[in-house]
Amino acid sequence: MMIGGMPDVIRQFAKTGDIRECQNRLSDLVCTFRDDFSKYKKRVPVSRLNDVFESIVFQTGSKFKYSKACPDARTDSIKSALDLLVLAGLAYQFPHSDARGLPLGAQTDSKRFKTVLLDVGLHQQRLGLDLTSMLVAEDFHVVNRGAMAEVFAAQELRMGRTSRSPRDLYYWHREAKNSNAEVDYIIQHGAEVLPIEVKSGGSGSMQSIRLFMKERKIKKGIRTSLENFGEVDNIDIVPLYALGNHINSEA
Repeated sequence: MMIGGMPDVIRQFAKTGDIRECQNRLSDLVCTFRDDFSKYKKRVPVSRLNDVFESIVFQTGSKFKYSKACPDARTDSIKSALDLLVLAGLAYQFPHSDARGLPLGAQTDSKRFKTVLLDVGLHQQRLGLDLTSMLVAEDFHVVNRGAMAEVFAAQELRMGRTSRSPRDLYYWHREAKNSNAEVDYIIQHGAEVLPIEVKSGGSGSMQSIRLFMKERKIKKGIRTSLENFGEVDNIDIVPLYALGNHINSEA
């Protein structure tokens, strides 16, 4: 959660155990990515790639809006920049799905999607979070403002299978009058649709996932948070750190 999973950063931590040096390595990686942006300047301005890269971080957890990435730029320019970042593997884009059955990808809306960076360590580095405060905090939620939990969950769910066949992710959001229900992640689990709700703390309601399961007649869901293993009715409670292993052990 704190340093992510980039190989060079992991090697540094295994060698020295120095979290500050890991943060320096993450900063170096971001600089390297930005240097590479210049290779695509004939297709998309470097400044546009920078704007979209930063906007992905700050729009994590909500529907991506082109207007927030760069208000003065044309939508097609922002879309081209985002497409390049996704194609380069620096970000992952997952769409809304009605999820009324399988396949989930056949029920998507191309205008409604979320984005996350490829690595939770890079995400927190761009937010400028003080990782040392995490080590001494009594309440992790205090230092977990933003969407780190969602990025971590996406990374675990995506990389839960082989690197050659990463798992496809979707989300569900009902944009209706007097209703703003949302399920963070939806995946295909065997022959079933599995909704997953992510919480950064150890409490919170489950109204959205219950509503989704009732409407879609789904028998099982997962809530992942800082809570221990448990079960509430037909919703499994899974600690955030164990999400990937839990999903794959049942696949």
